[in-house]
Amino acid sequence: MSPANPAILVLAASRRGAGDSVARLQGKSHKCLVDLAGMAMIERVLRALFDSGRCAIAYVSIESETVLREVPAVAEWLDRGKVVVVESKDNLADSVIAAIACIDTPLPMIITTGDNALHTPELVRDYVDMFMAAKGDVSVAFTHEDDVVAEFPQSGLAFHRLKDGGFSSCNLYGLRNRRAVDTVRVFEGGGQFGKRHWRILKAFGIVPFLLYKLKATTCQGLMDRIGHNLGVSVDSHMLPYSYAPIDVDNPFSFALTEKALLARRDAP
Repeated sequence: MSPANPAILVLAASRRGAGDSVARLQGKSHKCLVDLAGMAMIERVLRALFDSGRCAIAYVSIESETVLREVPAVAEWLDRGKVVVVESKDNLADSVIAAIACIDTPLPMIITTGDNALHTPELVRDYVDMFMAAKGDVSVAFTHEDDVVAEFPQSGLAFHRLKDGGFSSCNLYGLRNRRAVDTVRVFEGGGQFGKRHWRILKAFGIVPFLLYKLKATTCQGLMDRIGHNLGVSVDSHMLPYSYAPIDVDNPFSFALTEKALLARRDAP
C-alpha cells in the first residue's frame, strides 16, 4: 500500500443486533444494513471511502461476511477484494487490535464507523490528507459547534465545550504507529465521551477531566494533555463540514440523516 493511502477500517459490528433501535425501524439484523434514501447505510459509507480516491481496499470489522453480502454492491466488492472482512470482537478496542493483526500493512490506519452515512468523498479526502501530512501518533477529527448548528440547529449532538468553543467528534481517528495502537485500550468501555463525562476521568485521568469540566484549555490543549498521559502525541484536525459529526444511532438521527441525504440528492 502506498504511503499516501493508509489502511482504512470501518467498524460495523452490532452490539445489540436486531434489538438496535435503528435496525428495528426496518427489521434488519444490523443497523448498517438499513436503507437510507434508497441505499444501504454501509454501502453509502464505503462509496464515500472509495470515491475519495484515498481508499483502494476497505477493511470492515463485523461479525460475519454473510451480513455484508445482503447488500448486492457490497457483495460485489467482496468478490473483487475491494472490501475485506475482519472478524469483530466483543468490544471496540479488541476489534481494532484484531484487525491490525490481520492486515498485512495496517499502519498508518484510519478508523471510521459504519453509521456515518453523511460522510462524503470530499470529507474523507480532506481528513486523510490532513492526517498524512501531520506528525502526531494519533489523530482525532472534530467539527466546530458553530459549523454544525448553522445547518443542523436541532442535531441532538453532544459538544465538547472548551476554552476555544464547542466541538464534536466526527468518528474519524488516525493511528500512525505502534505507540498509537496502545492507546486503543481507552475505548474498551466505549466512546461517547461528550455524553458520558465520567469516561474521560476513567480513560484519561484526573487532570484532563478537570481541564475539560472547567473549560480551562483549548481542544488541542486537551489533546496534548491526554496524549501526555497516554505517552503519545495527538493531533486534533478540524473539518469544516456541518454534517461530519452526525452518525445514525437512534430513530431521530436516522430521520435527520435521511432528510439531509434527500436534500443533497435533490440539490441543483
